[in-house]
Amino acid sequence: MPHEVDHTAILDRHAAARGARNVWDRLDPARTAQLVVDMQNGFVAEGAPVEVPEARSVVDEINRLSSTIRRAGGTNVFLRFTTPDADGPAAWPVFAERMMDGIAAHREAFTPGADYWQMWPGIEIADEDLLVDKHRFSAFTQSTCNLQEKLCYRGIENLIISGTLTNCCCESTARDAMQLNYRVVMAVDACAALSDEAHAGTRDSMALIFADLRTVDEIAGLLTRT
Repeated sequence: MPHEVDHTAILDRHAAARGARNVWDRLDPARTAQLVVDMQNGFVAEGAPVEVPEARSVVDEINRLSSTIRRAGGTNVFLRFTTPDADGPAAWPVFAERMMDGIAAHREAFTPGADYWQMWPGIEIADEDLLVDKHRFSAFTQSTCNLQEKLCYRGIENLIISGTLTNCCCESTARDAMQLNYRVVMAVDACAALSDEAHAGTRDSMALIFADLRTVDEIAGLLTRT
């Protein structure tokens, strides 16, 4: 079953501090990109090394949002977690320490070319969309991903976050994006975590300061509103 997506209570709790439940009521499509985070076999498939069962339930919403963004003239960016070279500039030895005995299987799963590294086949990617590899949870970690360069080239100012895990790579990317002066919107019904509690916790911290919370239907309205 999909995560519970009634985010009104969270927005109401934070509204008093700024005078509104959300901040932005329109997004210029030409300056807007959706970041689809890590919807790869290694996270979505049954029995995968980092299986997030809920991720399978948000595929249709991600595809619907991607289609809406294409029609509006925005940009879709599909992010793909990729094992960093252990000796290269993106090396991440502390992650290996944290993973302990699980690091070998994790590295193997997300090595370029591995089946688990590939995008989930149910995710619809068009020729005009971007596919970007990242070597950290956040796609904005300096020298580990070229996302920032690609967004700047396209004049992107607004980011919509979808994908998995809500409380790890989605949240890490959203937090860094806001601190880099992007306007961030989290697509609450197009993100997936390992539990409803984890999903709700991220929504709460996002709404506090980092991002607006919107459903896919609401985002479609923001992109078409004049």
